[in-house]
Amino acid sequence: MYLSNTSEVEISTFLLIGIPGLENVHIWISIPICLMYLTAILGNCTILFVIRTEPSLHEPMYYFLSMLALSDLGLSFSSLPTMLRIFLFNTMGISADACIAQEFFIHGFTDMESSVLLIMSFDRFVAIHNPLRYSSILTTSRVVQIGLAFAIKSILLVLPLPFTLKRLTYCNKRLLSHSCCLHQDVMKLACSDNKVNFYYGLFVALCMMSDSILIAVSYVFILRTVLGIASHEERLRALNTCVSHICAVLIFYVPIITLATMHRFAKHRSPLAMILIADAFLLVPPLMNPIVYCVKTRQIRVKVLEKLGLKSK
Repeated sequence: MYLSNTSEVEISTFLLIGIPGLENVHIWISIPICLMYLTAILGNCTILFVIRTEPSLHEPMYYFLSMLALSDLGLSFSSLPTMLRIFLFNTMGISADACIAQEFFIHGFTDMESSVLLIMSFDRFVAIHNPLRYSSILTTSRVVQIGLAFAIKSILLVLPLPFTLKRLTYCNKRLLSHSCCLHQDVMKLACSDNKVNFYYGLFVALCMMSDSILIAVSYVFILRTVLGIASHEERLRALNTCVSHICAVLIFYVPIITLATMHRFAKHRSPLAMILIADAFLLVPPLMNPIVYCVKTRQIRVKVLEKLGLKSK
């Protein structure tokens, strides 16, 4: 810390928070968090390994699934070590620069995952609407180009966030509301004008919400296409290919939309509810996505079991 004037002290270190009221059992809470963290890493690495080593899975759908797994790994590595440090060692302090860097990576990988989910909805639409031309429309080179384009978009979208936070002055208040650094949480501690941060943060949130709207539109077209299929069995088969993606969309968007809405509009929000929703947003998608895709996608399940030396039913 250093003096900025006679009445204010500028903050160079922030304090993260665990779960208020349960500080005495943080060590026990760290056990399921650690297990979820390890399971998420193992699950997503398994997905990447199986897709990489199995030529039969070298198709657009599985390439996009690889991108989702990479986004989940990035989200896990960006946030969960800090959470474990709080719950295991009660180490709450984080430097301003480290906090701003963490905020950049969390929001960057969050937007990347949102973009991948949007791409996957387009992939499902093409596969159902025009299955005969599916491979010619989504070639390997085109999939790589789409992935790179959306990755660059995610980086450029969140790149201004750390710079807008860096220009702010933080005085007297340094206790954050979560177990990791989030943009809207950090900017509220500033004692200087944060209007630019507020409006640009809102713009980033709206861009991510636009992904969810486009996903919904994609499913309207998918549903129209499915209803046009004459065979009831073929309809069910087509819809079944979307179940994993729908689950991934709900797992990702429900907590993030709830958290963003509470941060911006709730006047009498519960701090505990905010913390639990934020932790769920960071913990659940990386954990559940590999499980959902292994359970609901037969090709992935079969190959994983083969790698483990087991036979699938």
